[in-house]
Order: sequence, then structure tokens, then C-alpha cells
Amino acid sequence: MACGKNYQEVLQSAQKLGYAETDPTGDVEGYDAMAKVKILARLALGIALKENDIFREGILGITRNKFREAKAINKCVKLVSTIDTSNGGIKASVKPELLDASNPLAGVNGNLNALTFTTDLLGDVTIIGPGAGKQETGFAVINGLINIFLYR
Repeated sequence: MACGKNYQEVLQSAQKLGYAETDPTGDVEGYDAMAKVKILARLALGIALKENDIFREGILGITRNKFREAKAINKCVKLVSTIDTSNGGIKASVKPELLDASNPLAGVNGNLNALTFTTDLLGDVTIIGPGAGKQETGFAVINGLINIFLYR
């Protein structure tokens, strides 16, 4: 949509490539991203979040016009998941955000996912890699089964 295509065109393309499910609700409403937030909170922070602990807003309200407006001010719109523990509590969300074009997350497109850790010594550290697609999903399933077998 950032390139001017309408929602339906982009969705059909993502489905054809295996990036979006036949029923795209989990993808476009942020449920898949929310599940990843729960997993990361548990693995990285030892915190068991419930769905109602995470603010969730999907991308259905994002229009081509919003993409154009963002581009005009050198920004982009991305669905961003956040876990913030900086104020002693925990605040988690999945929502569309307006990012500066210089933000490492701004260049994450296609089937790529990214994860930014904010550290005391290094500041922000971002890792980027494939996060969707038939091959990637197949690898993740096999990797998970191997880990279950090895660490049971």
C-alpha cells in the first residue's frame, strides 16, 4: 500500500506468496503479532502476559492516503509490537505507528520481521530476518519439533 496499491491487491499478493493466511484476520488485526509479544515477554523477560494485557490495533484502518501523508513528512507507517518495562511496570502493545524514515524498522518490508532490543550499554540493537512464507514456516516447525525432542 505504501507503493500506491489498494488493500485488496496487497492482501491477495501476500496470500499468494504465503505471507498471509487464507483467513487474514490474525495478520491484519494484529493477533499473530500479539502472540509473538506474549512469547517474547515469556522467553526474554519471564513475564506471562495475557491477551487483555496487550493493547492491540490492526492495520485495517490504514489507508493509502495515510501512507502518502507519512511519506510527505519523511515517515512511514508500520505495525509495531512493543514491550516496555522502563517505568517499573510492563506496557505491551501491537499497533500501527508512524516511524522516522531513519528508524531501522522503516526498511523492514515483504516477509521480513525485525526485533529491536534497547540495551543499557549498546542502546538499540536491531536484528532483521525472514518471518513469513512457506519455507520459513516449514523450517520453524521442524526446528520446534527438534527442540521438543532434544529438550523434553
